[in-house]
Amino acid sequence: MEYKAKYITDDIKLSCYEDKFFKSDIMFDHHMLIWFISGETKIVQADATYIFKKGDIFLIPRNQLATIINYPKDGQPHKTVVMHLSTERLRDFYANLNVKPKAVESQKIYLFNNHPLLESCLVSLIPYFEMKELPENISSLKITEAISILRAIDKGIDNVLANFEEPGKIDLIDYMEKNFMFNLPLEKFGYLTGRSLTTFKRDFGKVFNTTPQRWITQKRLELAHYQFVEKKKKPIDVCYEVGFENLSHFSFAFKKQFGYSPSELIGRQNISLS
Repeated sequence: MEYKAKYITDDIKLSCYEDKFFKSDIMFDHHMLIWFISGETKIVQADATYIFKKGDIFLIPRNQLATIINYPKDGQPHKTVVMHLSTERLRDFYANLNVKPKAVESQKIYLFNNHPLLESCLVSLIPYFEMKELPENISSLKITEAISILRAIDKGIDNVLANFEEPGKIDLIDYMEKNFMFNLPLEKFGYLTGRSLTTFKRDFGKVFNTTPQRWITQKRLELAHYQFVEKKKKPIDVCYEVGFENLSHFSFAFKKQFGYSPSELIGRQNISLS
């Protein structure tokens, strides 16, 4: 895989994947504003799947778990402009504003397509990537401009951007049932459920009566089986969407669990339908 990135600052980059495919599981530490130049991305979250392509502009809130699958498309590389809206910068922005954010029940991805102000803000960044050095105050102004535009076009966005609370202790069963397909260190799962690593492992053992690693693997294989039988999906798609990193390891684990490989299961289904 050939990956290239050009940075204006640590918070603004031009990202380019020129290979056929790239997949990663991510917890977003900062809000991310993304403008698609070319290519395609599938973002799989616990309760939604999104497809983004050329021209799309969207905001991913922080502390979200997602599987990101990037593809080139129409002979063009996967290329995006990414702007991180860090907590530190947002605190500075809202310091003199009388904003009292309301709690957001579920953090969705916010789509801002075809808005001329926001598009022109992001397009204007392109020439800066060719410069050897850009004064910090100019890049800071561009981020401030983007935040101001977001607030102008979505009156509820303050509830996301001005909310600086850290995750509190939440129900472990409900959270893990929704998010087991994401490949994160156990420390991250602990953080997102409001626990230290030690407390996370202890609480997990109490409610699930097994280790996190064993439970997560079993849940992923059960979901994969469901996707094959009920959704008629292909092994390559199921493998990455349920949390495995490569197809051969997935096939081996699947056969060990069920006694037959994904291809054998699909073959049986095809015979029964013929």
